[in-house]
Amino acid sequence: MTAQVLPLDDRLPRYQQLRDLFAAAVADGRWRPGEAIPPEDSLAEQHGVAVGTVRKALAVLVTEGMLERRQGRGTFVRRGNFGNALARFFRMTDAKGRPMRPVSRILSRKVLPADAEVAEHLGVADGAPIIALTRLRLVDGAPLLFEEVHLPRDPFAALLDLPFAEFGDLLYPLYETACGRVVASARETIRFGQPPAAAAAELGIDAGVPTAIIDRIAFGFDQAPLEFRRSYGPAERFSYSIDIR
Repeated sequence: MTAQVLPLDDRLPRYQQLRDLFAAAVADGRWRPGEAIPPEDSLAEQHGVAVGTVRKALAVLVTEGMLERRQGRGTFVRRGNFGNALARFFRMTDAKGRPMRPVSRILSRKVLPADAEVAEHLGVADGAPIIALTRLRLVDGAPLLFEEVHLPRDPFAALLDLPFAEFGDLLYPLYETACGRVVASARETIRFGQPPAAAAAELGIDAGVPTAIIDRIAFGFDQAPLEFRRSYGPAERFSYSIDIR
């Protein structure tokens, strides 16, 4: 096996150079989310270093949340678990306390110029073309969340011709399968206020009813913004809990 030449940057220790190479393999999709990475001894041989150096580089990526170790199975590219994110903020149980899974409905899809706020969150120029989706999420047939989803157009162009029925209930798996874009992490900001008219109408509430407003910026493994999402939900359904130790 031919050894790969490491980046020529003597300012960085060898394990840090390896860390950057391995991170690039994840970011560009050579190492896929949910899949095992090559064995440590193979990586050491490929890059012409000791196994301990590879292990140290991988440990950094585990600490950073890009990789995860599974006992007895090896090291895997971490796949973010965003499927139950709503459960952290909104009560989604039936009368007997059993959890209910939300379903999603795409309401609209447009290509628009990014306004200043969206451009800042997505890291694009003002006026750059974006894909703007509106989506309704329902639990047991009742609207729970109205969402405005903003995506840079070119990386997500495959979504423009996709029938609404094929979007599914979760967007992040669709981003991966249809567009090759993997969401690795997200940052959320929560506040309370009044919903815009469109959100109030779809949620079936009065415009003056307080709502929880959740802004989320989703990032790829390279920490580049992939999505800016603003969600509105009735404050009476909002419930947030956290363990502090």
